[in-house]
Amino acid sequence: MPRGARGTTTTTAAAPVVDASVLEPIARAALEEITPATTIGALRDVTVADDVATVRFATRQGGYLGWFWTVSLAVNPGLEPSVLETELMPGEGALTAPDWVPWSDRLEDYLAQQAADAESEGDDDADGDDDHDHDEHDLHGDDGDDVFDGVDIDAHDDTVDDD
Repeated sequence: MPRGARGTTTTTAAAPVVDASVLEPIARAALEEITPATTIGALRDVTVADDVATVRFATRQGGYLGWFWTVSLAVNPGLEPSVLETELMPGEGALTAPDWVPWSDRLEDYLAQQAADAESEGDDDADGDDDHDHDEHDLHGDDGDDVFDGVDIDAHDDTVDDD
């Protein structure tokens, strides 16, 4: 099977016809400048539109299931193909980060939740049960002494002079 026969090539009417077997080695060489060759998988496809060829390869990089290495190449008539950019792009069903939410929106949501919590806490105090009378995790008593182990360590420090 010839090297370029694995992928498919599609072109638009205005774009030149480009052979995948010519673009694949150029795209692989460009990717090998940013990632080890072992992370670059099989040629998936080549698409050409507006004198730009997009060459996609499967990725063998762990944790990137459904992602593709993508290389954009300028394929202007009469000129040699040249690399425009290389990147790792998510495919259909790839695990991606959630959409970004501006800080002001997150703050607004946080303040609304705090207000709702304060309102619901006010309703709980109306029943007369005070859950916050004694904090069992408080390491200082009312007089400021350590109650963790019942010993005030400062009172037993032999290195402190009583002058």
